[in-house]
Amino acid sequence: MNPVRRAFMGRSAGLALAAVIPGAALAQSAASSIPARQFQPQAGDWRTFDVTTRVDLIAGNGPARLWIPLPSVETPWQQGLGDSFVSNGQARLAHDGAQGVRMLAVDFAAGQPQPFAEVTSRVRTQSRAAAAPGARVAEDRDTLRHATQATRWLPTDGIVRETALQATRGARGDEAKARAIYDWVVANAYREPKVRGCGEGDIKTMLETGNLGGKCADLNALFVGLCRAAGLPARDVYGIRLAPSAFGYRELGGNPASLKGAQHCRAEVYLQARGWTAMDPADVAKVMRQETPDWIKRSDHPLVAPVNRGLFGGWEGNWMGYNTAHDVRLPGSPGEPMPFFMYPVAENADGRLDSYAPDDFKYQITAREVVG
Repeated sequence: MNPVRRAFMGRSAGLALAAVIPGAALAQSAASSIPARQFQPQAGDWRTFDVTTRVDLIAGNGPARLWIPLPSVETPWQQGLGDSFVSNGQARLAHDGAQGVRMLAVDFAAGQPQPFAEVTSRVRTQSRAAAAPGARVAEDRDTLRHATQATRWLPTDGIVRETALQATRGARGDEAKARAIYDWVVANAYREPKVRGCGEGDIKTMLETGNLGGKCADLNALFVGLCRAAGLPARDVYGIRLAPSAFGYRELGGNPASLKGAQHCRAEVYLQARGWTAMDPADVAKVMRQETPDWIKRSDHPLVAPVNRGLFGGWEGNWMGYNTAHDVRLPGSPGEPMPFFMYPVAENADGRLDSYAPDDFKYQITAREVVG
């Protein structure tokens, strides 16, 4: 069976089965009893946060290196206000030299007892809503060209191109194509809670296997890759949730006292009439799968529909973006480029440590909202 065909059939078959399997029907009925909510992010008041990341490494026999992502995004919806740091290693502010990715880079000498680093970044954020047609901010050609290029994990040919053409068939104009791809991702991909971290974003493998389950780095990468394959400039924005959602959605916020695991990537697409436009089909999938005990499988469900509408063109300002980079080379690292960079990364004589393994690599992220 053609892999594109399999991807479409796999998801639609699951939706059809929900109507005939008694357990699925009962679950859907229970979810349908939940009252509707509002989700209407609007640009307006700025919020200021101090975001602190503390990393403690287990001392080894050899030297070690550490890289902590810092907010690199300067936009109409986010502004950096400075960084401060402390460490018992050789710490410096650094960047990747290619894509403008900022970070704290730390070198620890062999035998350094209790190696640690702590960095605090102050940022201002605000919510986003879809810009009115004609209100776009012009973007330079090199940036737009970069946002249509293939990367290691985001190819734009083969099955990705075939799927993009299938998803946008009949759509006219860039906004209609973006809408078609957004709807395709919501309808065909799904949140898979068992995936580690935020996923890998290997969209070619997802499409070839027909396994379209994943987390934000998978689902939003799928949106971005399909947009690029359809000729639309698009990019992932890698970041972290900072505070609870003002709209009551548990899954769309973070606990500022402990943000470990609150990393979340979003997406943007450049529309000729509106400029860079916020997108987040992955969070629609998250609400469908995890906001209630039952897996909601309809995007028009009263709990899901406001989020589905709001995240096409907007997002809530309880989140901070780190960067928009793919295939990130960490300065001084002999290791392979990172598919993306929104977790602390460390290396020692044995190689790169697993950022998701708390026994080897301990870190804590917190946020404090600055009022007044």
